[in-house]
Amino acid sequence: MAAIREKSPAKRADAQRSIEAILDGAIRCLSRNPEASVSEIAKTAGVGRVTVYGHFPNRADLVEAALTRAIDDGHAGLEAVDLSGDPRDALARLVDSSWQLVNQSRSLLIAAQDVLPPGKIRELHAGPANRVERLIERGRDEGAFRTDLPTTWLVGVLHSIMHSAADEINAGRLTPDEAAGYITATVLAAFSPGALRP
Repeated sequence: MAAIREKSPAKRADAQRSIEAILDGAIRCLSRNPEASVSEIAKTAGVGRVTVYGHFPNRADLVEAALTRAIDDGHAGLEAVDLSGDPRDALARLVDSSWQLVNQSRSLLIAAQDVLPPGKIRELHAGPANRVERLIERGRDEGAFRTDLPTTWLVGVLHSIMHSAADEINAGRLTPDEAAGYITATVLAAFSPGALRP
């Protein structure tokens, strides 16, 4: 019986280039239209539908991979945000940078919400959420943020406000340029030690 031969390095490199092109195409298409078809994505990526399905068995897998890639790329950018100094100022800087990423990928997120369970989307956002959690913990320790509610709840509040801003933009009630300021003002008020207590 002939031994099973592994793919050569050149074939593996070709496959990786193909995957990268498909993910680039998926992010571009889904960021414009959350209902973009696999055919549209394949065309944008410069490959055939068979090639797409060879790497991603269904549209949900492709959307998940595209969202993962977008979050990973954004995570790298957010690592550069200065979170030192006054926790309130640091949170404002983080909100501004995070919002830019959310705004760029809000249609991609809509596509993901259509095919992925909420738990999976939360799991994919774990890296950015951990960064916010560390900043909130520092702010609580320094008296800048309230301590009567759990940190995880405050992280969820920020996450919800950002996605509500995206919904408001999609509904035409808010502009992308206004959103960061609205989000920051709302979050800082909600996180304030002087905020109304339950």
